[in-house]
Amino acid sequence: MRRLRILLAFLAVVGLSLTISAPANAYAPVNVVHTEQVVAGPYALTVGFSTWPLRAMQSLDFTFIPSDGIAGKSGTLTVVPPDGRTWPTEPLARHPRKREVWGLDIKALQEEGHFQFVFDIDGQRGPGKGTLNLDVLSQPGPPLALSWTISLIPLFALVGVLIVAWRRTRDQT
Repeated sequence: MRRLRILLAFLAVVGLSLTISAPANAYAPVNVVHTEQVVAGPYALTVGFSTWPLRAMQSLDFTFIPSDGIAGKSGTLTVVPPDGRTWPTEPLARHPRKREVWGLDIKALQEEGHFQFVFDIDGQRGPGKGTLNLDVLSQPGPPLALSWTISLIPLFALVGVLIVAWRRTRDQT
């Protein structure tokens, strides 16, 4: 009888844990807070951003939504950063958390300045090309070197404590 109560209590705890943790395992929705319009030949394209204004080294989601949907269309995206080196052209793929549109999931633009997103879309009305000009602001927060220095202080303190402890125990032997 006692084992049965323990087993039932264990199953209740496991069941409640799984029930409570299920919503935490779900993907967060893509919240579009700002949109820009691009005309790519015969296609109107809405570009959505999950964070606005854009800042360097800040992760965000991009969504690319043709006005009449993505069915029967394909396309590519070429990003031109401020230094002018063109990133490799990549096909427009469905956003992993918003499957009805194209998009980039958790992407960060690494530097501040003027970016260009060049869209090449091919569909029922033929090919189209459009460009979105974006200005990316400076990185939020303190400079990267200062952030790393401050974050490494506890590691240096731990190494110092370990060296002192090692020297004290080594001298006793």
